[in-house]
Amino acid sequence: MKEWSLFKLLLAGIGGFVGIFLLAVFSDASGAELLMAPFGASCVLLFSVPGSPLSQPLNVIGGHAVSSLIGVVLALFAMPSPWVMALGVGLAVSVMALLKVTHPPAGADPIVIMLGAKGAGFLIFPVLTGSVALVLVAMAYHTMLGTAQYPLSLRNQV
Repeated sequence: MKEWSLFKLLLAGIGGFVGIFLLAVFSDASGAELLMAPFGASCVLLFSVPGSPLSQPLNVIGGHAVSSLIGVVLALFAMPSPWVMALGVGLAVSVMALLKVTHPPAGADPIVIMLGAKGAGFLIFPVLTGSVALVLVAMAYHTMLGTAQYPLSLRNQV
């Protein structure tokens, strides 16, 4: 594994800080929910390994959208239980892989939705809006600092 400099380690952490801080500030200012716990894990990928296929915009946005949709649908038809939450995660993993939008932090979305009794509106705020915002922050961050090419290629995303 390639050795990381202290500078790069700090920049990755600062990127995660900036991403979550901006989402929190915009949430407070707009009154719109833009944050959910799995976005913290998304920041690990976006700012530590921006070149990973799992960090690319289609994976971040698509992975969260697909997994959250599965969580919302399951929550409509079943009460949270160990088997329903496990089914949600299992379906999310399989469907993300099938659609080629695997994003590991999104695997937690069905659990978050079922435990938090979130409805269909959660798909827009925070899932879609927040994941798009995080990707845009990562694009701006890496472009401004010149730390990495992010995204790798928009042409390869579709």
